[in-house]
Amino acid sequence: MVAGGTRRRDAREPSLHQLRLFLVLAEELHFGRAAARMFISQPALSQQIRALEQRLDLSLLERRTGTLNLTPAGHALAEQAREVLAAMAKLLQVCDAHAGTVRGRLRIGSLGAEAAMPHARTVLDRLRNRHPHLEVEVLNLNFVEQFDALADGTVDAAFLRAPLPAGFQSIELATEPRVICLPADDPLANESELTLAQIADRAVVNMPPEVPRQWWDHLTINPRPDGSSVRYGPVVRDTEAMVLAVLQKRAITFLPAAARRLYPRPGLTYVDSPELGNSVSCLAWLPANRDAPAVHALRTAAHPDAAGTGERGA
Repeated sequence: MVAGGTRRRDAREPSLHQLRLFLVLAEELHFGRAAARMFISQPALSQQIRALEQRLDLSLLERRTGTLNLTPAGHALAEQAREVLAAMAKLLQVCDAHAGTVRGRLRIGSLGAEAAMPHARTVLDRLRNRHPHLEVEVLNLNFVEQFDALADGTVDAAFLRAPLPAGFQSIELATEPRVICLPADDPLANESELTLAQIADRAVVNMPPEVPRQWWDHLTINPRPDGSSVRYGPVVRDTEAMVLAVLQKRAITFLPAAARRLYPRPGLTYVDSPELGNSVSCLAWLPANRDAPAVHALRTAAHPDAAGTGERGA
């Protein structure tokens, strides 16, 4: 024992940092690559490995000209080091759970400008304020990527527009009217409101075949109330291409009313159309990820009163 009753650490005990460095080197078997992965210099890595060998009084590496291999002791240490680091990670997870701390990385998808909407910014600000140790990354998604990125794990959650295909859960964040986007010189552009019957002869932009057909048919009201089918025009993959198709007078489209602010363009006009109904903004995730710490934190930030209230889907 030392002064104050603190027990000395065994002089042979390696640090967790040394074990992490050694495991990366054991994977790469190359000092340069291992140092690059750990964002340190090669001399610093070599010094740490030598210190580890001296501390353990073992030779962990066979250093031959042009090659680097583990000794039998090195293989044994690598196996035990993985268990030690895994146990430490589990210990810290338990501590974080009791402290209410969420760490790691959360990848959030955003269909076009969805993450820039006021309600989405509120959710993200609340999440960052509550969980400063959580790294939040927002990835822009186009129409094709929006559902695939959730399904394949590219993102952990996403700001999207309803309706969602089966297999996702969601929280409704906001609603707003939808509007018709027309070329500014269209004869209907000066109307204060338009009906679906008035635009029946206009082509509407279309989605690639990878986009769920039910999603786009719902948003374009296909078929129309009178039973007629929508005449679709050019295929677009994102909102910028959609707006460009309208500017080029190749088609019209329907967008949330926020498009007036997010996509103002000379040559475009947005006209109200109550028949289109509302656009619903939502936060979506896979049911399997619902209770992952980072997703749970995001869900709670999206619905601060009680996570789980108002959730929809599978």
